[in-house]
Amino acid sequence: MRNINTENTEPGLDVMAGNRSGIPETNLTVKDLNVYIQDKHILKNINLSIPEKSITCIIGPSGCGKTTLLRSFNRLHDDSSDVRVTGCVYIDNEDIYEKGVEVTHIRKKMGLLAQRPTVLPMSIFENVAYGPRLYGFKRHRQLYEIVKNQLVSVGLWDEVKDRLKTPAVRLSIGQQQRLCLARGLAVEPGFILGDEATSALDPISTAIIEKLFLSLKEKYSIVLVTHTLRQAKRIADYIAFMYLGELVEFDTAGKILSHPVKKLTKDYLDGSFS
Repeated sequence: MRNINTENTEPGLDVMAGNRSGIPETNLTVKDLNVYIQDKHILKNINLSIPEKSITCIIGPSGCGKTTLLRSFNRLHDDSSDVRVTGCVYIDNEDIYEKGVEVTHIRKKMGLLAQRPTVLPMSIFENVAYGPRLYGFKRHRQLYEIVKNQLVSVGLWDEVKDRLKTPAVRLSIGQQQRLCLARGLAVEPGFILGDEATSALDPISTAIIEKLFLSLKEKYSIVLVTHTLRQAKRIADYIAFMYLGELVEFDTAGKILSHPVKKLTKDYLDGSFS
């Protein structure tokens, strides 16, 4: 990877969204977040506030820490003993890394879409009903209404309503990703997190998922990791640009794409490096 100066050569903006005019309120705030994997310092003193009911795209070259940051929002790093985290991530004013915080409670707030759909080895119906069952919904009528409402919300109901008992793996990959989204929404999260959520999809399925994101932001705060600048241009309200584990710049999509403050951001957008 080429050695690029990350020093700010122009007047900068505070990356804490609440400190700037024109940025809405937030219910996800990162303060002084550092993540170490073994002896490597992956995220370096990240400070960021994610605006509510909008789409924030995290962009930057491969290996810059985008996915590590996203995984920090629902404590997926807990599954690895090699990871050490310092700093705070506040969700609804609760520091999720505070000692004694119940992780399942935190993850319920986060609907996560991975790079490839990860349907459960069960029927279409049971995939969506899985989360509500865990949280106490037992009556079939209740579960049916939840399943139907969420399949409608992701535009899948008319395609699968006559085969709800068939295995989810029989769906196309685009349908599977929408099913995973419906499954995440079924537990009523506050956030939708996407880690390259359309990278495995064809252009038609990608367009369907992007359209869903645009409609769902009326109810949810959406944070997406993407390598595709074209996608960020199409759907982002806000953009966070990362490089070598640091948050270089954060602002509205219009300002980042048209008038970035940092030279490093401009060089990346111009294609000087990737």
